[in-house]
Amino acid sequence: MPEDRIVLEAEHLSKTGASPEGPLVILTDVSLRVRAGETLAIIGASGTGKSTLLALLAGLDTPTSGRVFIAGEDLTALDEDGRAALRGKHVGFVFQSFHLIPSLTAIENVMLPLELVNCAHAREQAARTLGAVGLGARQAHYPKQLSGGEQQRVAIARAFVTRPALLFADEPTGNLDTTTGQRIIDLLFDLNRSAGSTLVLVTHDPALAVRCERKIELDASRP
Repeated sequence: MPEDRIVLEAEHLSKTGASPEGPLVILTDVSLRVRAGETLAIIGASGTGKSTLLALLAGLDTPTSGRVFIAGEDLTALDEDGRAALRGKHVGFVFQSFHLIPSLTAIENVMLPLELVNCAHAREQAARTLGAVGLGARQAHYPKQLSGGEQQRVAIARAFVTRPALLFADEPTGNLDTTTGQRIIDLLFDLNRSAGSTLVLVTHDPALAVRCERKIELDASRP
């Protein structure tokens, strides 16, 4: 794929919420472009709107104004079902709090995005991906039977199992100790490189941000 191909673009994104004191400005006039294969860190102090920006870029939330394009398609012009379909085709997610389904085993959690797109070989692909993150022997374990680092590895396997063009990660090491977090960072970047994905991550960790090719810093809701 051409390195200069734009896979993610935001135009003048703003987000305003409500508070007892009146309108609350969360994000103001953010524009960015991300090329295929690029790694981008969104950094900034707590409360500057980093996670809100990620949610808007991924179509998990809708902006008050502005537009988002994924693979050239206007995400903000789609309804909720349309946004979900576009995410299913192009996007993977890794969250701070893992977001595993407690009633499903590790392999069932990883199979889930494949089953949503009616993949005929979901179990085989999920097993291969769990093996790639070092959890081939833990397929039948439930999240509560796994350590925090193991749960995040399951979440990373789930994110990569569909080989997404675009991966969003929101504070992926935030709930882990330093040593485990470093292993997760290494795994995330190794898998991203081998898959040829575009990685956009939110972090307050300078050691994680420096691993990315480019950084965008939000300051009081504005880049």
